[in-house]
Amino acid sequence: MSEFLVIVESPAKAKTIERYLGKKYKVKASMGHVRDLPRSQMGVDIEHNYDPKYITIRGKGPVLKELKTAAKKAKKVFLAADPDREGEAIAWHLAHSLDVDAHSDCRVVFNEITKDAIKESFKHPRPINMDLVDAQQARRVLDRLVGYNISPLLWKKVKKGLSAGRVQSVALRLIIDREKEISAFEPEEYWTIGAEFMKGKDTFEASFFGVDSEKLELKSEQDVQNILNQLTGNKFTVESVSKKERKRNPAVPFTTSSLQQEAARKLNFRAKKTMMIAQQLYEGIELGKEGTVGLITYMRTDSTRISEVAQKEAVNFIEGAFGKEYLQTEARKEKKQSNAQDAHEAIRPTSVMRDPGSLKEHLSRDQLRLYKLIWERFLASQMAPAIMDTMSVDLKNGDVLFRATGSKVKFPGFMKVYVEGTDDQVEEKDRLLPDLKEGDEVIKKDIEPKQHFTQPPPRYTEARLVRTLEELGIGRPSTFAPTLDTIQKRGYVSLDNKRFVPTELGIIIHELVVDFFPDIIDVEFTAKMEQGLDDVEEGKVNWVKIIDEFYRDFEKHLERAEREMEEVEIKDEPAGEDCDQCGNPMVFKMGRYGKFMACSNFPDCRNTKAIVKEIGVKCPNCGEGNIIERKSKKRRIFYGCDRFPECEFLSWDKPLPRNCPKCDSYLVEKKLKKGVQVQCSNCDYKEATQS
Repeated sequence: MSEFLVIVESPAKAKTIERYLGKKYKVKASMGHVRDLPRSQMGVDIEHNYDPKYITIRGKGPVLKELKTAAKKAKKVFLAADPDREGEAIAWHLAHSLDVDAHSDCRVVFNEITKDAIKESFKHPRPINMDLVDAQQARRVLDRLVGYNISPLLWKKVKKGLSAGRVQSVALRLIIDREKEISAFEPEEYWTIGAEFMKGKDTFEASFFGVDSEKLELKSEQDVQNILNQLTGNKFTVESVSKKERKRNPAVPFTTSSLQQEAARKLNFRAKKTMMIAQQLYEGIELGKEGTVGLITYMRTDSTRISEVAQKEAVNFIEGAFGKEYLQTEARKEKKQSNAQDAHEAIRPTSVMRDPGSLKEHLSRDQLRLYKLIWERFLASQMAPAIMDTMSVDLKNGDVLFRATGSKVKFPGFMKVYVEGTDDQVEEKDRLLPDLKEGDEVIKKDIEPKQHFTQPPPRYTEARLVRTLEELGIGRPSTFAPTLDTIQKRGYVSLDNKRFVPTELGIIIHELVVDFFPDIIDVEFTAKMEQGLDDVEEGKVNWVKIIDEFYRDFEKHLERAEREMEEVEIKDEPAGEDCDQCGNPMVFKMGRYGKFMACSNFPDCRNTKAIVKEIGVKCPNCGEGNIIERKSKKRRIFYGCDRFPECEFLSWDKPLPRNCPKCDSYLVEKKLKKGVQVQCSNCDYKEATQS
């Protein structure tokens, strides 16, 4: 018989931990929460201090029965759920269900699932932290009060299956506000003048800067012509040369938010997928003779702190792999967000000695890619800065000033391992200038004025939205992925080229919430609520007080909404064509992925069709059909002729309505990692990449 019972959330975690603890310990999994608020009713007693009425979650009876049997046989029960609010609440619910004294030393926490960390944590068990439990309870009750009051209203006034929540409503608002900015945006014309210069056999590029050493913006073609008219001949004089050395520091190790952002940029992972794979790496992977090993530290954190042990291990690895010059020589000050929770370390490998190459045969492709990202980011964060040599050269012809800038990596430092991505996919590359000094003459080889128009703010990608929510103090690391998932499942937003676009339904719901529950979508109010929950966690305020302050105002808005909110009928729009199966009119309907066509004779006829989106280009294959946008089974956009199957033209790249100036074949718009490029479908003709 086992002397000690240890309860964790998942079987994978249980398997890893049991191997480290030895025969005296039996490790079992609760499979997450065992108790929660009931689904069929509010489950919160508003009249009695918002007392939550917990019940055993449906389907968890057998799990709980097994745990109770094991607990009775054990000398002592340890509750080892995850080291955060949610984990503390799971431990508290288990203590209640298994008659474990929550004030006894029954709680064990660890930031990583390694032999040393596990053994050390069992030397220091503690009572359950009720401040953490209360913070989780407060969030759960708050979300229940909002969801179970607003959602039935939306079902009654709009349609069934809708919901509104605190964080999801703010996320939806950000997406809709951005769409309004884009619609209201009026592009402004501006021009640039680029030129190619020669010094001996070397060529380099420079751009127009100004006149009389003053920066000048070019607003029109006439402005450009005025500058060109001032130029005399092809000779320019080097007026000044500025050389500087610039340090570039590495990015700090990952937090939950920055991991989600970088995995979206570099691996094309959705936030939900990132968290799922990170959970697998944290809980443990089978490594052959080594057994099951937790490969990364806990993945829900907003701290960038690193333990001394991990730092020392990184120093040894860097010195051995790259040399002493790659070690960071001065400690970097950690920039903490005002609302950051510093209970855990940053996300890092449990041992930097396990390089990604050594794990290749044990990990799936996606597991390896995410582990490599975490490993490289951590290692780079402990390395020396990169040193860049930068050069700025001013060239003059009369009063007209052109400026050339160049840079090269003098010492790569951390960049030898990893460089942080950006939302706009702009990478820093060497741009070398010839050896120039004041008074040198250079020859203008070519000059090219270009017309541009200012661009509207970009729609939110998942990475950009996560970053914005974090900056505004909305939600916590554990809430970002489920929030983005919810607004898509409800049909409030769709994804167009990996960017969020509000649907008609999303706009309707948003307007109702704005009219009747303004606090719910107010960014400052929601951020203040998050701060209140943090104060509960730190023991500064009672959780009931936070809930009561919110609910007193919320109740008044609820009463007004019950009285005044009018029913919204989402009418099916006529599609302008008849059903090819039964002859009844087709209509446009709103679905999870936006609008689609369906027969108006539903449910007798279940015929549906995708909406055909023409792109204004004649088919380059048959010349008769029109090119339309289609979607594959995996929802990837491709292009084809509307005369298919008579014409079998298909293309992943978007055909354009103009032909190649070199070979007269059709041009396509090709999406690259760092922007969009116009290319010929037949020859090597390419145009400049646009971000």
